[in-house]
Amino acid sequence: MNQNLLKQCMAEFIGTFALIFIGVGAIHNNEPAMGMGLLGVALAHGLTIAVMVSATGGISGGHLNPAVTFGLLVGGKIKPANALAYCVAQLAGGAAAGFLLVWMFGANGTEIVKAGTPDLGTNVSPGVGIVVELVLTFFLVFVVYGSAVDARAPKIGGLAIGLTVALDILFGGPLSGAAMNPARTFGPALASGHWNNHYVYWIGPLLGGALAGLIYGRFLIKDAK
Repeated sequence: MNQNLLKQCMAEFIGTFALIFIGVGAIHNNEPAMGMGLLGVALAHGLTIAVMVSATGGISGGHLNPAVTFGLLVGGKIKPANALAYCVAQLAGGAAAGFLLVWMFGANGTEIVKAGTPDLGTNVSPGVGIVVELVLTFFLVFVVYGSAVDARAPKIGGLAIGLTVALDILFGGPLSGAAMNPARTFGPALASGHWNNHYVYWIGPLLGGALAGLIYGRFLIKDAK
């Protein structure tokens, strides 16, 4: 691995770590009896993505999500070897955050992290969950292209991307957990042993990211001259 790619992977690790660390903690702190509920969870995830995409964008592009990386791969905006390295770094960042949270919360750590692992809502089938994750991730990766990748994009950092994460959670949180990100599910699942419906959070986001890559990355995009 060359030095530049190593730096990019470090940025992806840190940014993804932050998302899972803050996200799981926010779910615990914003239970209806304790905080703002769904709105608090959406804001915590959205704000974390906004600041960490802005912080890492100049280093790695601020993907922080295997579905985003896959969407950019499909759109021809990242090399396959680099995409693989990014995904490994993202999954490692998610796992590190999950295990640190288990340790921090002590005797209840595993249950708290388990509760912060995305899962399907009551009476939501895996098929519906996949569709929800696909559509929400399509929105996310479409906005990544439209606000950060396209040469015509307004350079507003991670703001639009973070807002998309927040609005997706406001709709999809009660249905599928609105992960939109395999690393967001993989990290806490590995740390807590909560693998329920785990495949939903790979199939849906990767298909949604790929669809956005095809539509925006291969058709709507305008490359810089």
